[in-house]
Amino acid sequence: MNQLYTGEFYGQTNQTLHLKDITLTDTEYTLDFVDWHYHENAYFTFILQGNVIEGNKKEIYNCSAGSLLFHHWQEPHYNIKPAGYTRGFHVELKNNWFEELDFNIEKLRGSIKITNIDVKFFLYKIFKESKIKDATTALAIETLILQALAEMFRHSNTDLDKNPLWVSRIKEILFYEFSDKLTLDYLSKTLDIHPVHLSRDFSKYFNCNLSDYLRKLKIEKSYTLLSNNQLSLTEIAYECGFSDQSHFNRCFKSVSGISPNNFRKALFK
Repeated sequence: MNQLYTGEFYGQTNQTLHLKDITLTDTEYTLDFVDWHYHENAYFTFILQGNVIEGNKKEIYNCSAGSLLFHHWQEPHYNIKPAGYTRGFHVELKNNWFEELDFNIEKLRGSIKITNIDVKFFLYKIFKESKIKDATTALAIETLILQALAEMFRHSNTDLDKNPLWVSRIKEILFYEFSDKLTLDYLSKTLDIHPVHLSRDFSKYFNCNLSDYLRKLKIEKSYTLLSNNQLSLTEIAYECGFSDQSHFNRCFKSVSGISPNNFRKALFK
């Protein structure tokens, strides 16, 4: 079984950025199939464009634009690329980086598909910083990585089995219906929960209020659509449930710190 070393990924790597014990690569997936292999470093894989299937010892992940995986070091896996263009952004973290920060990632062993929106937003910001490359880039990226890992640990330490049933139900409803005109009355009746109870307790399980969570879902979808340069910003705004492009621009910038147009430019830079 092949081992890949720092900065090595199958395909065509268009950009590599080396920081202290952190390596970032922007890679096109050019091979239809990559046999079992492993990497010497723990790393994130963030799919920016296209689709890829990744299998490991326990699971098979179908990844599209916006999918995020975290791999423990030396975790064997294989890849299958469907037809079409696929591009991934990788953030590698050497063992020394974790040791110097006294960071124990034993709870994050294996390969994990991350669905947490806030962690994904941190990775989008890291990608943006990798394209800026100025005097504060290294500090910004390391800070964002620490925030992403802290959020992952917070989520992994939550006993999901003890959450009320409505928590998983509302997460599914919001994921599929976020662009519709949802109301508190509709959600409370669907979940059979008093609206006061729902609005009061939502932030305990989602770390933000209901309206902020809906905006995050809309922005997350817009990130994936921005990789399609055939779509105008107005089309993306409506597709994601915003009333107009101006509203979309404001919300996107408040979350990402950059306009959707400038993010798209960075994506194709």
